[in-house]
Amino acid sequence: MEWRDRSGHHVSDGDEQDSSLRFLYETRVGRLLLKILIRKPVSDFVGWFMERRISALWIKGFLKKSHIDMSEYESRKFRSFNDFFTRKIRPERRPIDCEPGHFISPCDCKLTVFPIREDSVFRIKGGTYTVRQLLRSDELADEFSGGTLLIFRLTVDDYHRYCYPDSGLKEDNVHIRGVYHTVNPIAYKRYAVLKENTREYTLLHSDHFDDLIMMEVGATLVGRISNLHGACRVEKGQEKGHFDFGGSTIVVIVKKDVLKVDDDILRNNADGCETVVKYGERIGTRIIRENIG
Repeated sequence: MEWRDRSGHHVSDGDEQDSSLRFLYETRVGRLLLKILIRKPVSDFVGWFMERRISALWIKGFLKKSHIDMSEYESRKFRSFNDFFTRKIRPERRPIDCEPGHFISPCDCKLTVFPIREDSVFRIKGGTYTVRQLLRSDELADEFSGGTLLIFRLTVDDYHRYCYPDSGLKEDNVHIRGVYHTVNPIAYKRYAVLKENTREYTLLHSDHFDDLIMMEVGATLVGRISNLHGACRVEKGQEKGHFDFGGSTIVVIVKKDVLKVDDDILRNNADGCETVVKYGERIGTRIIRENIG
């Protein structure tokens, strides 16, 4: 899949990462192997191994292959691969847009945007799901009908910590168990990916964008979604949590007539391209209505 930056320039098509996924999802041997990889005990073992000191031996090769600029991150020695994978970025490298009417990206990612219609079925590279299936809640699906669904897809080279897109009162986390599939678009050709993955979401009564849903979706060989808070008051740009090793996805669902996504993102979206966005940067603005503070 093609990625574009905020200026509309081609960035990458993810070929290096996609080659192994094509093997897993598009070959007979790969699909047999995938049946083993998606089992929870296997994912748990990988998570355990990534916490061991020996896993730190993978860091150097990973950096070289992924072309990660470590000058953006806190300088320290990593005790394991997962310690490296969940590294913290220097705050000045990800400034938070604090303008109240601006909606920010919760993470470094590749972004796509979809309208939500009554009982609509979303297709993403061959996979299908509805908001009801995603949330397993008819009540919430009805509440957000007509709104906007944003998919923030993280690849393994991205910063894997994420923040709140607005301040407000957060409800407790809702965990939905599932099997671990990759969130890469190649997987959509054979699996309804988001319906099958373990995921965790919360309802945020935000200060400037009405009620919104923020959901974290686990992926292949990702055993943990690590959220920091239960029900509490949170602030825009405050760290919400992180993913352990693997590419993962965040889904944000916003109500009707609340958010205007920035034009450059919509243009890329119309061309079938993901937009590369960064943690804390503006991706949209508030639509002013009388019942929104």
